[in-house]
Amino acid sequence: MLFNSIQFLLFFPIVSILYWLLPQKFRNVMLLVASYYFYMNWEPIYAILIAITTITTWYCGYKLEEGKHKKTYLSIVLIFNFSILFVYKYLNFVTESVFFGLEYLGIKMDVPHFDLLLPVGISFYTFQAVGYIIDVYRGTLPAEKNLATYALFVSFFPQLVAGPIERAKNLLPQFYEKHRFNGDIFIEGLKLMVWGYFMKLGIAENVAPYVDAVYNNMAQHNGTSVLFATFLFTFQIFCDFGGYSLIAIGAAKCMGFDLVQNFKRPYLARSMRDFWRRWHISLSSWFADYLYIPMGGSRCSTLKHQRNIFFTMFVSGIWHGANWTFILWGIYHGILQVLNIIKRKISFLDYGEGGPIIKVLEVIFIFILSMFGWIFFRANSVGDVWLAFEKIFTQPGLLYNGEGKPSMFMFLSLIAILMFKELKDELNLKINFIHNKNFVISSISTALMIILILLCAKFEGGQFIYFQF
Repeated sequence: MLFNSIQFLLFFPIVSILYWLLPQKFRNVMLLVASYYFYMNWEPIYAILIAITTITTWYCGYKLEEGKHKKTYLSIVLIFNFSILFVYKYLNFVTESVFFGLEYLGIKMDVPHFDLLLPVGISFYTFQAVGYIIDVYRGTLPAEKNLATYALFVSFFPQLVAGPIERAKNLLPQFYEKHRFNGDIFIEGLKLMVWGYFMKLGIAENVAPYVDAVYNNMAQHNGTSVLFATFLFTFQIFCDFGGYSLIAIGAAKCMGFDLVQNFKRPYLARSMRDFWRRWHISLSSWFADYLYIPMGGSRCSTLKHQRNIFFTMFVSGIWHGANWTFILWGIYHGILQVLNIIKRKISFLDYGEGGPIIKVLEVIFIFILSMFGWIFFRANSVGDVWLAFEKIFTQPGLLYNGEGKPSMFMFLSLIAILMFKELKDELNLKINFIHNKNFVISSISTALMIILILLCAKFEGGQFIYFQF
């Protein structure tokens, strides 16, 4: 079993203390060993897959820098590593879909099913390694000569299994820097982790039982309960994934490393284009640099621009999981992105910045659109997707009041704290508590936040949602 949120909290201090006690020349080796140990707690044999991805992309980078047969080497390593990803993540889905299609046409055949456990985080470390090799191919990054350092880049434990998806130009040079302990930076990292744990344990874990109770038994619930569960999942997915990103960024910062920001107040976005500049930023920018822009991006005809953005969102849906629900989620966002392009082309719909009321209405509208999109993401099947929409719009009723329902007052209070901070940061208000420069205010605020987590959090140690990707 991979470390859950509580076990990670126990694992990180040990690694951090060792990191600062060891001489500089041994630190990277220790981090590499710790990273593989961290991953092997889930399924030891699958550490071989990370090693294979590491060795093949490192060797390819070395050969690319020689300048001979560059396209051949790049094609081989991309096909090889994406093939691993396909076999473990998509093979069963594709075979089942093909045989279902044949059965629909009246051709009945036995469906072969391969008993393969999905390697946790395989999409994250594969994309990180592939991004490196493409950068080397383009000549925007020199090939890494040290295999151990490159292996640490691919497997760096804070962001190994759920991102952020780091770029080599940002993270690799940091492994060569001489990091000296800085108390202020260390404390800043801890504060990020505290906020991340508040999001994960305080909000995401509290609402999860209700969301699961409704979505895992959709037929037994009315539209009001489904709508409320969808609203809760909107915050669950953000607090679960955004919380992990902050924990990873904070843990890395405590050891002197800066990881990229992965979320930037997505539920305050004013358009779906804006939403994807704020949500899972490391993945969005990866697709922009390695798929969307190479296809032509926006520097082409309007029709091709729409095609490029739609296809990018479609692939994003596939990246998230081997299920038609994720594909529909990608299509949903692709359609919204295309409509956003059309809106910008129609003069009377493009009213610029707009006043405060317009901005608030835009934020509410985009929040609702993203919330309904999460139905595709959370539903267990396509049938449940349509059932959820049908119930929401045709079957109102009383809220489900069974076991697992969170305390309404507690939930609203916690979510109010979250959105107050999001709004404060968005408006750049000079109101700081945890990050206040005054040591007393900062210390008291941090202590209160920890107490709040201890009082309200669920400590069953649930896995992070994005570990499955």
